Amino acid sequence: MAHRIGDIARALGAEAEGDLDLVVTGAAEPQAAGPDQLALAMDPRYADGISRGQARAAVVWPGADWRAMGLKAAIFAPRGRLAMAGLTRLMDPGPDIAPGVHPTAVVDPTAEIGAGASIGPFVVIGAGVRIGPGARIASHVSIAEGARIGADPLVLQGARIGARVTIGDRFICQPGAVIGADGFSFVTPEKSGVEEIRETLGSRAEIKVQTWTRIHSLGAVTIGDDVEIGANVCIDRGTIRDTQIGSGTKLDNLVHVGHNVQIGRDCLLCGQVGIAGSARIGDRVVLAGQCGVNDNIFVGDDVIAGGATKIFTNAPAGRVLLGYPAVKMESHVEMQKALRRLPRLAARVAALEKDAPTAAETEE
Repeated sequence: MAHRIGDIARALGAEAEGDLDLVVTGAAEPQAAGPDQLALAMDPRYADGISRGQARAAVVWPGADWRAMGLKAAIFAPRGRLAMAGLTRLMDPGPDIAPGVHPTAVVDPTAEIGAGASIGPFVVIGAGVRIGPGARIASHVSIAEGARIGADPLVLQGARIGARVTIGDRFICQPGAVIGADGFSFVTPEKSGVEEIRETLGSRAEIKVQTWTRIHSLGAVTIGDDVEIGANVCIDRGTIRDTQIGSGTKLDNLVHVGHNVQIGRDCLLCGQVGIAGSARIGDRVVLAGQCGVNDNIFVGDDVIAGGATKIFTNAPAGRVLLGYPAVKMESHVEMQKALRRLPRLAARVAALEKDAPTAAETEE
C-alpha cells in the first residue's frame, strides 16, 4: 500500500518538510531501506545508516539536518516509539480473512454474528454465542457455547475461547491462546502435604499417601475492552466467580493467568509471566518476563516488577520490585553489590584468622 509523506505526517500528528508528495510503500531500518521505503531513524544514532541505505524519506528526530543526509523529505518524531505505533498501525494491512462466513465454518443456528463479519475456514462457533459487528476470525478458531464477544474483534488462528466467556470491544487474540479452560484446582480428603508445609514453612510430621479430588470450575472469564492476548496465553476460568481481565490490559506470549485471578486496567504482562489462583493485580501494573505472582496476594496499582521477579507477599501501590523473593529494586541492587564483595570479604576474614593468635597463645 502506497502512502504520501504528507498523509503519513498528518496521521501521526507530526511535522514534515521537503517533498510531501513523495510516495513510499513501506518502512525499513535506515541501512536496509530502498528508494520506495520510509527509513526509521528517530535517534541520532541511526543517522549513519541512512547514508548506507537508499531511502529518499525518513522519520527523524526533531532538529535533524535531513538535507545533509541526502533525503528529499523528513517527518519529525519527538517521541520515536509513539511515532512507531502510529506508523505501524497505518501500514499494517492485517490478516487476509475473506469477508463473510467460509463454507467450511460450522456456526450453530442459535449463534448471533454481527454485520460485516469475516469468518475463516474450519471455525467452530457454538450454541448461543453472540459476536458483535466487524468480527475477523481466522481459521481453526473455536468459540464455545454461550460466549459473548464485542465489536471489532480479531481472533487469530487456532485460538480457543471457552464456554460463557465474556469479552469486550476491539479484542485482539494471537494464535493458539486458550481463554476459559478449567482452573487447576484439587483437594485431598485429609490435610495435604502442601497445606502442612504452608503452615510450618517446610517441616512435615508425617508423609502420607494422598489422592487428589477435582474441584470443578463453575465460573468463566470476563475480559474488558481493548485487551490484547498473546500467542499461547492460557487464562483459566474461575471456580465460582469469573477470572477477570480489565480494559486496556495487554498479555504477551505464554502468559498464564490462574483461576479467580483479577487483573486491573492497562496492565502489561510480559512473556512467561505466571499468576497463581485468586491473586489480585491492580491497575497499570507492569510485570516483566518470567515474573511470578503467588496465589491469594494483592499487587497494588502502578507496581513495576523487573524480569524474573517472584512476588510472594502483598506489594503496595507504586512499588518497584526485583529479585527472588521480590524486594525493592534499590535493595536488590545493594544486595547484589554485597554478594559480589563476598569473595574478597571471605579472603580478608581468612587472612585475619590466619594472623590472629590462637587460644593457647592468648593464655600464655
